[in-house]
Amino acid sequence: MEFYGTTPNHDLTYSDVFLVPSRSSVASRLDVSLAPGDGTGATIPIVSANMSSVTGPRLAATLARRGGLGVLPQDMHLQDLDAAIRWVKDQPTAFDTPHILRPEETVASALQRVPAVEGHGIVIHDDRDQYVGCISAAQLANMLPDARLGDLLHGALTALDADDIPDGRAAFDVMNAAGITFAPVLRHGVVIGTLSLRSALRSTLYQPALDAHGRLRVAAAIGINGDTADKAKALAAAGVDVLVIDTAHGDQDGMRHAIQTVKGLGLGLPIVAGNVVTAQAVRDLVEAGADILKVGVGPGAMCTTRMMTAVGRPQFSAVLEASAAARELGAHVWADGGVRYPRDVALALAAGGASVMIGSWFAGTIEAPGNLNRDAAGRLYKESWGMASTKAVRERFERLDPYELARKTLFAEGISSSTIYLDPLRPSVEDLLDMITTGLRSSFTYAGARSVSEFQDRALVGIQSAAGYEEGKALPVSW
Repeated sequence: MEFYGTTPNHDLTYSDVFLVPSRSSVASRLDVSLAPGDGTGATIPIVSANMSSVTGPRLAATLARRGGLGVLPQDMHLQDLDAAIRWVKDQPTAFDTPHILRPEETVASALQRVPAVEGHGIVIHDDRDQYVGCISAAQLANMLPDARLGDLLHGALTALDADDIPDGRAAFDVMNAAGITFAPVLRHGVVIGTLSLRSALRSTLYQPALDAHGRLRVAAAIGINGDTADKAKALAAAGVDVLVIDTAHGDQDGMRHAIQTVKGLGLGLPIVAGNVVTAQAVRDLVEAGADILKVGVGPGAMCTTRMMTAVGRPQFSAVLEASAAARELGAHVWADGGVRYPRDVALALAAGGASVMIGSWFAGTIEAPGNLNRDAAGRLYKESWGMASTKAVRERFERLDPYELARKTLFAEGISSSTIYLDPLRPSVEDLLDMITTGLRSSFTYAGARSVSEFQDRALVGIQSAAGYEEGKALPVSW
C-alpha cells in the first residue's frame, strides 16, 4: 500500500485512515479471491480469537466450513482441547452441525441453544440416539417454555436425503421447491448434518478450509509456561492444523524459548506467535522459528491494557510496520484486535495483514460458547470477558492452591463480564462473515485487486480527521 497525498508523522489506528478508490478492471466481486496465502489452508482471511467466550468447537467448525480458522483457547484443559479438536474434525463439511436435543427437554432449553429465528432449528434424538424429528427454531417462538420437545412433533417428518442433494445448488433448489427453510440431512436414516436455505446458498459461495484428509481445519493455542513440548505434541496428535503460542507480551525471552522448543519438535505445523507490535519483535520471533506473528497490544474491546499500563500501539501502524518486517523474512502477520466494522478488516489487510483476528464481535453469536441469555427487555445476549481478567485467571489456574490462585487473581486486569448482544438481523457468526466478506470483496474491486496480495500492493490509504470518520457513518434516523 501507499499513503495518498500525505506522510503520517504519528501512529494511526483504523478510524484514522480510509481507502481511496483506484482505477479497476475487476468486473465482479465474485472475481476476487480472499485466500490469505499464509500457509494455514484458510480460504478467507478471518480468524476467531483464542478467547474462552469466543471460540469453542462449534464456532471453530462453523468458521472453517466457510473458509476461516478458529483458534481454541489455551485456558481449556489439555484433555478438553484434545476432545474439541477431534470433535471439529468429525463435523460435516458440506452441511451444518446439528443442535441435538432429547424428547424430554423443553422449549426453554432449546431456546438457550438457538434463538427463535428463521434458518435455524433443532434435531431430536431418542435415548438410543435415533432420529425422531426436528423443529425449526422459528416455531419455538409460539410454544410454551415448559413444553416437552417430543410432544411437539406431529405429522410427517421433514428431512433431506443426502443422496438427493449432491451440491449446494441442488440442495437450494430442493428446499425452495418444498417451501422449507430448515431440515436435517439424513443418510440411511442417520442424521449427518442440517441445512437451511441460506446455508445451502452459502455453500456455493464459500470454500471450506479442509486438511489433507478432507476434514475441517482448526487451530489451538498454548502458553509459554509449563511443558510446551508435551502440549504441542498432544495437540498435533489430536489433529490440530495450526499451533498458536500465545502470551500478552510476546517480545520476551520466554516466548523465544517456547517457539524454539516447538519448532525443534518437527511437527510440520505452522507456528503462530505473539502478541507483538514492532518490527524488531517480528524479526526476533521469526528467527526463533515463528511462521506467523500475532500483532496487537491493547486494541481489543475486552482489553484494559492501555488504560492500566499505558502499553500498546495504535493498531493500523502496528500492523503496517510488523507486516513489512515479516514480508522481508517470508513470514506473515495476523492483525489481532481493534475490529469494529468490516472496513477495519479491509484496512488491516491493506496494512499487510494476511488475516484478521476477531474476538468480541463473534462472542455475541449463536455459535459462540455458552447459553443464550435474555435481559429484562427480552434482548438476547451472551457473556464475554477479557483473557487477563479475574474470571479468566481463575479459570486458567483453578487447579492451583488457594493462596497461589489469590496471588495471581490480585494482578488480573481486563473486563470480567460484559454483555454482548446478538444482532437480531445477524445472530449467527455466518451472518457476520457474509457482511465482512461482502465488504472485503467490494474493497478489493475499488482497489482493482483480485487477491489479498494485489490488494496490499494497490491499496491507497488516506488519513482523516475524526469528523471525516463520522461523515462515513450511515445516518441512523430520518433527516
